[in-house]
Amino acid sequence: MAKVPVTVLTGYLGAGKTTLLNRILSEDHGKRYAVIVNEFGELGIDNDLVVGADEEVFEMNNGCICCTVRGDLIRIISGLMKRIDRFDAIIIETTGLADPAPVAQTFFVDDDVRSKTELDAVVTVVDAKHLPARLDDSPEAVEQIAFADVVVLNKIDLVDDSERQALERRILSINPYMRIIAADHCDVDLEQVIGLGAFDLERIISLEPGFLSEEHAHEHDEQVKSVSLTATRPLLPERFDLWIAKVLRIDGVNILRCKGILDLLGQERRYVFQSVHMLANGTPTQPWQPDEARHSRLVFIGRDLDADKLQAGFDACVSDARTPREPA
Repeated sequence: MAKVPVTVLTGYLGAGKTTLLNRILSEDHGKRYAVIVNEFGELGIDNDLVVGADEEVFEMNNGCICCTVRGDLIRIISGLMKRIDRFDAIIIETTGLADPAPVAQTFFVDDDVRSKTELDAVVTVVDAKHLPARLDDSPEAVEQIAFADVVVLNKIDLVDDSERQALERRILSINPYMRIIAADHCDVDLEQVIGLGAFDLERIISLEPGFLSEEHAHEHDEQVKSVSLTATRPLLPERFDLWIAKVLRIDGVNILRCKGILDLLGQERRYVFQSVHMLANGTPTQPWQPDEARHSRLVFIGRDLDADKLQAGFDACVSDARTPREPA
């Protein structure tokens, strides 16, 4: 049975998340969605603002989703799986104060949820007019961008072209590994935010081969930055496992996301690695093609990352052996 795709919709207070959610639910696309709305505070109102009487809407209003037991989300998703015939996909709208990480982690830590659902994408909506101030005074706003697969730059009618370009540069300085979609009242094509497979790193690489290339590596003044590592020779599997486990154990709290496609010595299949903070998942996938360059590419996005230390540790995992296609 195919896994149910899950879209996590996040963004700071007032950015336009509910507007985008209503657009998704009201468009004539033939899809049925189960919606999980998370609110901060005991009295929920977002549920009443969500249109679409045929949709399954569940509220989690016992506090911010990143401050409650992750079991609440697991329980709701597990319950939904018992009536899988009533919807095609799931949308989770988080509170504006939420760090998306614990939501994404749910799909790493629970075997039942992981076997039946897959995280399709983290979509972050930002308010073009107020984003600069939020990036200065709200760590959550920075984390939401750092975690995004897609950023909807909403309310662009409130800024001029030069302001918009400056905003896009600042967003990309935080997370160069995602796509920016400009919008007014979240008037985006749904194909740009739903059904992306954006959390599927292999799909992204197939669409954009240079996605994890060194050209994407970026240093900047923001506290959140990205570090991109590459290797043209195979990695020693046991050495890599020990190294990445130590990195996540010591610095995982600062690592928002890590993702990569690795060439492991002695293995003919790509190894796709992803982590959210300290939780990690690695899976062998399709075979390397005979005419394909077998390069390892690993990206970290987080706070206070020591690029030199990460590079040195990664380099120590590289084998002396050459791939079959690497010249002597």
